[in-house]
Amino acid sequence: MNSISVNSYFCGAGLMDVGLLQAGVQINQAFELDTDACKTYRHNLGNHVRQCDLTEELVLEQGAADGMVFTYPCTKYSTIADIHGTRTGDELFLHALRHLALARPEFYVVENVPGLRAFPVVMEAMCQLPDYYVHVFCPVESSTWLPQRRSRLIIIGTRREFAIRPPESARAVRLSEILEEEPRVTLPKAIGERMGGKYRDLPIISDPANDDQAPTCVAHYAKDKSTRLVRDKRYPLGVRPYSVREYARLQGLPDSFTFPVSDTAAYRQIGNGVSVPVGRWIGGEILRYMSKSTGLRRVA
Repeated sequence: MNSISVNSYFCGAGLMDVGLLQAGVQINQAFELDTDACKTYRHNLGNHVRQCDLTEELVLEQGAADGMVFTYPCTKYSTIADIHGTRTGDELFLHALRHLALARPEFYVVENVPGLRAFPVVMEAMCQLPDYYVHVFCPVESSTWLPQRRSRLIIIGTRREFAIRPPESARAVRLSEILEEEPRVTLPKAIGERMGGKYRDLPIISDPANDDQAPTCVAHYAKDKSTRLVRDKRYPLGVRPYSVREYARLQGLPDSFTFPVSDTAAYRQIGNGVSVPVGRWIGGEILRYMSKSTGLRRVA
């Protein structure tokens, strides 16, 4: 069978695409607005990423693919946004809907936070498209594969009826297995201040000796690395932040995936990304769907 192809929208640094590629899915085109994210994507995955504002892109001028994958930003849907009064949703989902309505791909995938379910207009748009059979998986837990607590909502739509299987239980990587022997980290004074109660919240400290899981990797980690710490007796107060490489491993990225950008940008790209095994699971199910369906339109 010819390779199965997708176009990847709001792709960031390409974490979802790494998982799809690991499953055997071809990425025809990728689209991302952020300059640094595109730099990381090109450095690791190739020149098929286009830096652009999708709200201004014409669908029919893009190359065709079997499927479309949308990982539009989740900050306006997350429950944590309630604290800041920014949980308002956004209109980027309408541009995903525009792409789907015009291109009519054989399948599509949407990834976002579980908080997306609080926006019925968005859920209706993504789940009630005519002529698509839609599966919603929530929560999909990164802890199935990785030592990270991360819940996501996954929507998969197919033109033909097909039983998409949920993720299967797997032996998850342990926190101790992702830690570097000589991590490159800085120790901001906020660590001691936060541990001493100066801030509203104490740090989340994960102990590899107890097989703890790390909390969700967040995009703003570089701005305050005192919020998430790992137990390490070699450091003052017995704790330290996660290095960029450890943060990448928490998301399932291989060590061959590197960041030609600042640490601040790298932390942001990792926190904004999709856990790689989630993309690999999605890719595997899409390949299974395409292989078991007959007479499908093929796009090379």
